[in-house]
Amino acid sequence: MKSLADKRRDRRPLALLLTVAGVVLGGLVLARYDDIATGVQSLRMRGHAEMQRRGELEQRFRQGVVMLHARRYEEAAEAFHRVLQLAPRLPEAHVNMGFSLIGLAQWPAAHDFFATAIELQPEQANAYYGLAMSLEGLDDLPGAIGAMRTYIHRSGDQDRYRRKAEAAIWEWRTRLDQARRQSDLPTDAPPAAEAGAGD
Repeated sequence: MKSLADKRRDRRPLALLLTVAGVVLGGLVLARYDDIATGVQSLRMRGHAEMQRRGELEQRFRQGVVMLHARRYEEAAEAFHRVLQLAPRLPEAHVNMGFSLIGLAQWPAAHDFFATAIELQPEQANAYYGLAMSLEGLDDLPGAIGAMRTYIHRSGDQDRYRRKAEAAIWEWRTRLDQARRQSDLPTDAPPAAEAGAGD
């Protein structure tokens, strides 16, 4: 038979061990809770920053479009510059920056923005229109004709700029034909006589 002393075995070490384990476990839970709370706060802050970024993006884009339609090209370019800082892969911003630069007669830069828009979104029809206009400004009429043909192909029959695009192609072809005819003339030939000259 067990003695009373055996029955009352000292349970203090077990209690101490359980207390230490409880404190450590509680500390881990609290630390994890702090990590979770910090993470949630960080997500909230990032969400707020993203909302502000999107708000500014929309505001600057609208501002740029208004300035572009008002033919205030420098201000439009400034607005689209900020849009591209906020969203560098937005094809519409590249297109509108290109049209702003056409308004400023900055043909090479405009060309580059249209080319980037096409790279980002090959179906962006108005990028081909702008590319054609910038190529005309760079005196590359064959390139302009090709880009405008692509615009017509991608834009569809009901596009309101289609007739203007077709007229531009006709004009550019006429200019190329005239240049070709002039280059076919012999360089040592006398100038053509005009009717009524020498009468």
